[in-house]
Amino acid sequence: MREKRNKAAGRERSSGTGRKEAAEKRTGGSRMTRPEKMRVTGRETDLRDDLQEISAGLIVGRNPVAEALRSGRTVEKIFLLRGGEGSLKKIEGEARDRHIPIRYLERRALDRIADGENHQGVAAAVAGFEYCDVDDILKKAEDQGEDPFLILLDGIEDPHNLGAIIRTADAAGAHGVVITKHRSAGVTAAAEKTAAGAAAYVPVARVTNIVQTTKYLQERGIWTAAADMDGTPYSRTDLKGPLALVIGGEGRGVSRLEKETCDFCISIPMRGGVNSLNASNAAAVLMYEVLRQRGIQ
Repeated sequence: MREKRNKAAGRERSSGTGRKEAAEKRTGGSRMTRPEKMRVTGRETDLRDDLQEISAGLIVGRNPVAEALRSGRTVEKIFLLRGGEGSLKKIEGEARDRHIPIRYLERRALDRIADGENHQGVAAAVAGFEYCDVDDILKKAEDQGEDPFLILLDGIEDPHNLGAIIRTADAAGAHGVVITKHRSAGVTAAAEKTAAGAAAYVPVARVTNIVQTTKYLQERGIWTAAADMDGTPYSRTDLKGPLALVIGGEGRGVSRLEKETCDFCISIPMRGGVNSLNASNAAAVLMYEVLRQRGIQ
């Protein structure tokens, strides 16, 4: 009997039962360890407050934050990597000049703020992205004395694709981008990070119905061209003059009704083993063809 009791006591010690198990039973199995207690006090409480503060909008990365500051966008707070150097110092200086609060964080805390995005040592809490109206884009073209050039996105769901298209739109001189309110990506932190600051300069309109918007643009004298593999090769299509270029969503492309509504369809010649490009790549090829045909050097 004594031998059995000794074996039982040994099993109890090796399996972590005994006093610890009894304590857990008294607290419903929810005992908080010392590290867990530390996570809800002190700096962690401050970080939790920061996470609540950025619920309206967040941009991450050096270029997006720098361009947001440069463009005069409303920035509520800057989160900087403690001890950061290089361009982080310039961002710090501009934030101080604009009297924007700066919070210095260790990398682990900044990783949490950025929620997995590559923050490059900086993030900013901003007012939510300000969308414009389609007429604002047309007004921009008018003010610049140029034929309108718009990019209409029919169901782009990947924010990285959206960001890449916004970045190319800025580089190619498009006057604005139009997205839909439903079943498409919005201008999120991920999109702004990929846009690398271009979202501060390219107006983005968000509409309920892309087909109705296409018809509205046609009424304003703007030609509409849908990117589609069955269309006429872009090099054999006149893309000069007022133009709205329609890019379809990942996988399904431009919807049937939108293609039927557009004035014509254009395609990109494909000579390899695949028959399509990524949406942002296709948009870039076509935008620069428009730029080439307009003779802008």
